[in-house]
Amino acid sequence: MQSVKKSLKIIGWILLGIISFFVLYVISALSISKISVNSDVSQKDKPIEIFILSNGVHTDIVVPIKNDIKDWSKEIRFQQTKSKDSLVNYLAMGWGDKGFYLNTPEWSDLKASTAFNAAFGLSSSAMHTTFYKNIKEGADCKKIKISVEEYQKLIIYISESFKLGSNKNIQWISGYTYGNSDAFYEANGSYNLFFTCNTWANNALKSANQKASLWTVTDTGIFFQYQ
Repeated sequence: MQSVKKSLKIIGWILLGIISFFVLYVISALSISKISVNSDVSQKDKPIEIFILSNGVHTDIVVPIKNDIKDWSKEIRFQQTKSKDSLVNYLAMGWGDKGFYLNTPEWSDLKASTAFNAAFGLSSSAMHTTFYKNIKEGADCKKIKISVEEYQKLIIYISESFKLGSNKNIQWISGYTYGNSDAFYEANGSYNLFFTCNTWANNALKSANQKASLWTVTDTGIFFQYQ
């Protein structure tokens, strides 16, 4: 009887520890995401337009398909989408957990094992890319004007997120899409509770010296900076 009481006490302390951790995690995520970096940066007279685009949960960084600095279509090919349509102007890119990306096209498809592996960094990652003909600004899409130098820094950050194969090219994950104009690629890094898809996008903005959160795991932390 004494051993049962001791076991229940230990279980109780463990559960209290887990609950306390998640309460602290949520409070920290909400508060730190409101702290701004690069808040005084100016967009005036800057020639390159990029966008931050949210689907309500996940943030993509949207860049021009091609300009004098970078032609993304040389690496992320139209032929690797279902439509193979090359009449597009923008490319949205996002980083995330590979298992979640490939096996959870809808929230109803989410498995406990996928969520657990993603939360604790137990799986690999992927880049999701989507071609767009037009981008419409709104509550879920904000335009940012950046300089050539800032764009070059952003290019480096995004490019280093793609995992290269033995041939030094990015690695297409064939057979997986959400629609007619997107494709998946192998990526570097591992998703976890402290580094999510939105943390990646937030860090992309930091790399280009743009307004961003000190740290965020949500899209709201990013868009709060562009209200």
